[in-house]
Amino acid sequence: MDLKEMTFEAAIARLEEIVRALESGNAPLDKSLELFEEGVSLVKLCNSRLDNAEQRVKILVDGGDGNLKEEDFVKQQ
Repeated sequence: MDLKEMTFEAAIARLEEIVRALESGNAPLDKSLELFEEGVSLVKLCNSRLDNAEQRVKILVDGGDGNLKEEDFVKQQ
């Protein structure tokens, strides 16, 4: 599957598979390096998806007059 088409959830599931395979220590060096490279790509994809989602999050705040207003989500440092 092309990474661009992969959902966040599928990417996390694949990362978990990669971690299990690398932790087992049974894969040859070349296969381990291949899995590691795939994992790095998946981490980048997940971070990008999370950043995009964070930008879309809106927080509903009490406007003081009984109405709700939308404010952009501000990432806490």
